[in-house]
Amino acid sequence: MRIIFAGTPMFAAAALRALVDAGHEIVLVLTQPDRPAGRGMKTAISPVKLLAQQYKLTLLQPQSLKQSDLHAQLTIARADVMVVAAYGLILPLAVLNIPRFGCFNIHASLLPRWRGAAPIQWAILMGDQETGITIMQMDQGLDTGAILMQQIISIAHDETAQTLHDKLAILGAQCIVESLTLITHGNLVAVPQDEQTAQYASKFKKIDGEIDWRLSAKEINCAIRAFNPRPGKYSLMHGIPLKIWQARAVAGSGGDPGEIIAIGREGIAIACGNGRLVLEIVQRPGGKKLNITEFIAGHSMQLGDCFKKKND
Repeated sequence: MRIIFAGTPMFAAAALRALVDAGHEIVLVLTQPDRPAGRGMKTAISPVKLLAQQYKLTLLQPQSLKQSDLHAQLTIARADVMVVAAYGLILPLAVLNIPRFGCFNIHASLLPRWRGAAPIQWAILMGDQETGITIMQMDQGLDTGAILMQQIISIAHDETAQTLHDKLAILGAQCIVESLTLITHGNLVAVPQDEQTAQYASKFKKIDGEIDWRLSAKEINCAIRAFNPRPGKYSLMHGIPLKIWQARAVAGSGGDPGEIIAIGREGIAIACGNGRLVLEIVQRPGGKKLNITEFIAGHSMQLGDCFKKKND
């Protein structure tokens, strides 16, 4: 099958590799322009671009998809389908209508739950027990197109956004290859989404990383896992932000929200709105991640010390 592929991060690169390995003809690859990233603001090349260069595929990096000359290039490619995975640009109607079978999106949730930019994080944040991959026939809405295929996976109790991302990248690659096989034989049925049950997964900002200790220990732990690796959850102790990378929620009462109520080999226990959060892996600014035993050995914390929010 002749495919135009549009994607940018590692999640998309996994799908591109699977399509090449399955023997499909990738006639054109679209990815985001190179941009400065990281602390050093060095120019970053997307994983999809690196893979396209490795396979010697024709590559375009447009700022947008609105130009008529770009539409002409896409039309000349004579693609059967356009596969889109975490591309980052909106596809106008003119582009959606170019391929013979239209445009298929690989989305990392069980649509219509968690439409939008951060479905993996929201699934963990809200304590979902399962998620999965949806292959969707794209339309002009935000993840509103008809469902072509879905595959479900469970969310482990210690799942982070990173570990779940990696599992879904593999599953998404498998699903798009299977979907293209099915459509070739006319065995793929489009099912409209239920608009009444749709939920949106908006992108998180760095400011969202601050912990509200009035929440339950379970809710805070879900947030820690959802924000790992980005943007990370943190709280202020003696005015210094401490990032919390791993913890566990346990039963218990006593103490004000954010107060240290126990210190030991198994961790530092913090009072929450309901239950206690036991810190296991933490990180101070400029330092490396430490398990709690290492952290306690090198840092002074006492019972009764209290984590605070910036405005407290």
